Amino acid sequence: MKMVNCATYEGIEAKVVQVESSLTKGLPSFSIVGIASTSINESKERVKSALLTNGFSFPPKRFVINLSPSDIKKQGSQFDLSVALLLLMDSDETDISDWFIFGELGLDGQVKENIFLYPLILSLANQNLIKKAIVPKESLNKLTKIAGVAFYGVSHINEALDILKDTNEQILPSKSTAIEHKHIISHEKLYYADEYKYDFKDVKGQTIAKRAALIAAAGFHNILFEGSPGCGKSMIAQRLRYILPPLSGSEILEIAKLQALDGYEPDFKPVRPYRSPHHTSTTASIFGGGSHNAKIGEVGLSHQGILFFDELPHYSKNILEALREPLQDDKIRISRVNSKVEYPASFLFVSAMNPCPCGNLLDSTKVCRCNELEIRKYKNRLSDPFLDRIDIKVTMQNVTINDKSDVSSKELHYSVLKTIEFISKRGQKNFNGKLSDEEIERFCIFDDEAKISLENAIQRFSLSFRAIKKVQKIARTIADLEQSKMIRKKDVLEALSYRRR
Repeated sequence: MKMVNCATYEGIEAKVVQVESSLTKGLPSFSIVGIASTSINESKERVKSALLTNGFSFPPKRFVINLSPSDIKKQGSQFDLSVALLLLMDSDETDISDWFIFGELGLDGQVKENIFLYPLILSLANQNLIKKAIVPKESLNKLTKIAGVAFYGVSHINEALDILKDTNEQILPSKSTAIEHKHIISHEKLYYADEYKYDFKDVKGQTIAKRAALIAAAGFHNILFEGSPGCGKSMIAQRLRYILPPLSGSEILEIAKLQALDGYEPDFKPVRPYRSPHHTSTTASIFGGGSHNAKIGEVGLSHQGILFFDELPHYSKNILEALREPLQDDKIRISRVNSKVEYPASFLFVSAMNPCPCGNLLDSTKVCRCNELEIRKYKNRLSDPFLDRIDIKVTMQNVTINDKSDVSSKELHYSVLKTIEFISKRGQKNFNGKLSDEEIERFCIFDDEAKISLENAIQRFSLSFRAIKKVQKIARTIADLEQSKMIRKKDVLEALSYRRR
C-alpha cells in the first residue's frame, strides 16, 4: 500500500486528505472510496486515459483508492494527479508519504490548474500542515508567494513522476516570489497602492463628511451617512476603499484567497475588498449558507475590507439584526444540519440612508412628502442595538453650485499612512475601531481636560457602556491623526459630535 497527501475544503478551510492505494488480486477494477464527489469519481476516466496515452498498461488486478478520513465529503479535481502517481509508483519502494500532490489531469497527461488550488494550499500553510508539494506549473506564479512551502511545478505527469523518484534531491523547488508594492516600515512591512480609481477630489463640499470618512478609514470605525438623494453618500463610500490602511503580506494573501473563493483570479494588489450587496439580497447570500456545504457570503468576502449597505432601511429586518454579531465579534457562524462553520469577518461597515422615505426631509429646496408616522416607521426599521454598533453618524447637506473640491484621495491616504505608522510605534497591532476593553485602557490615555469632558458627556447624554467605549476609540483616532500621544479635550468633543442623536 502507498500513500500521498492531498486536501479538500471543510467550509473555507482546508482539511488534509490521505490518498491511499491498494493493488490486490481479483477481478480487474478501479474504484474510489471515502465519500468522493462526482468530480472525483469522474477522475477515474481522466486517469485511465492519461496513463494509457503515456505507455502505461493496467495490470489485471483490483485497484482501490481510499480517501481518508472517510467521514467528510471530498470534492475537487485536484485529486487526479495523486491517484495517477499512486498507480505509477505502486511497485516502487520510494517513500512518498510526506508529499502533497495537487493537479487536474488532461486526457493526454497534461497537468492543469484549478482556480481553487491557491486558497486550499494557503489554508494548509496557515495551519502549518504542508512543507513541500507538487503542483501545476501554471499555478506557481500565485503559489510561490506563500512562504514556508517548497513548490515543484509540473506540466506533465511524467515530470511529477521524475520528482518523486529523485531520491538524491537534484530537482530543486521553484523560488519564492515577493509581493512587489510600495510599503512603509513599522513592526513589519505594510504594503499600499497609490492608485485612486475613484478620487475624493470629485466630491464637492461635504467637508464634515470627508473628515468623518478619514477618521473611519484611519481607525476602521463603522460609519453611517444620512442625507438627501444625490448629496454624495455613495460617492464617498466608493472612494473610502482607496484610502484605507496598508496591508501586511499575510493579509494580501488572505484577500487573494477570498478572491479565488469568489471565482476571480487573485491579483495580489494591496487594495482592500469592497462588497456592496443590493438590499434585495437574501440572507444566505449575505451571510453564507447551503444545505450541505456552508459557503461563504458577502460578509465573509468583505473580510479586511469594506461592506457597504446603500439604502440601509430597505434591507430586511432579519439581515440587519443578524449583522449585529459580526459587527460585534468580527466573525460569522453558519450552522446547518450537515456542517457548522465559522468565518473571520473583520470589516469596515459603511452604510447610507435617506432621512425619510421620499428623501427630501433635509433638503432646503424641496418639500418633504412624508408625514410623521411614515418617517417614524421608516427609521424604526433600524433598531437601537443595531445602530449602537455604528461608531460614526454623519448628516450630509445638499451640494450647492459654490461648493469646491478641497482634498484629494492622495492627501487623505497619506494622512492614514502616517497615522498607522504612528500607531504601530506604540506597539498597537489592532485598529482603534477594533480595540478590546483591555487595549482601550492601555492605549486611550486622556489628559485632565479630556477626562472631565468625557465624564460630563456620560452624565448629560446617559451614554451606555458601549457608547463610552466608542467615543474613546474615535477620540483616540482623532488624536492619532494629529500625532498626539494624549487624547485632548477637542478630540473628545469632535468624537461626541459624531454620535447618533
